[in-house]
Amino acid sequence: MPTLDVELNGEAVHDIDAPDSFVTDGPFPVVLENSGRSTHVHLHFDDELDRVATLDEGNHFVADEATRHVHVSTADVDERVRGKLKIVTGYGSNTRYVDVRVDPSPDSPSEPVAVDETLSAPPEQTPEVPPGQRAVNALDRLVRRGGVAGAAFGLIAVVAAVGVALAADSAVVWLAVGVALMTAFGAVLLAVT
Repeated sequence: MPTLDVELNGEAVHDIDAPDSFVTDGPFPVVLENSGRSTHVHLHFDDELDRVATLDEGNHFVADEATRHVHVSTADVDERVRGKLKIVTGYGSNTRYVDVRVDPSPDSPSEPVAVDETLSAPPEQTPEVPPGQRAVNALDRLVRRGGVAGAAFGLIAVVAAVGVALAADSAVVWLAVGVALMTAFGAVLLAVT
């Protein structure tokens, strides 16, 4: 992914050092590298470029000797789009323009995607499974996924938790046991579905 590097406050206060031109075929970051005191930077695309490139926000604060990455999203284009990125510092005291060109992405398909008619057909209905058979199927899936050991360990943990709750006879411990039981029940549901 290409990066548009901009140096701020390099030679003087509010100085902007940016390339004359920049070419991309997709999203890119504008990297604002501040070499001096903190500054406010305003970024703006002209009308042509604004149709295909988007900034999350236009105004950016860059702290003393810090770097800020500003993400630029781009739309897929069929042909090259040219425009200017306006970079302003010092509340308008210094302005710099970068010629930006957005090219069609080499990954974008040049021909439309053919859609098969079978996609418009409704999905086949699956026959209703009786409740007793659902339980057998769920147990079968649990065994095939290797969940028997996990289920056994969970059962032992729940029995141990209930034993501790009975021995301690505390509301907090019973609450913890309830949470453990609900978690174990949820895990079993996830395992069999």
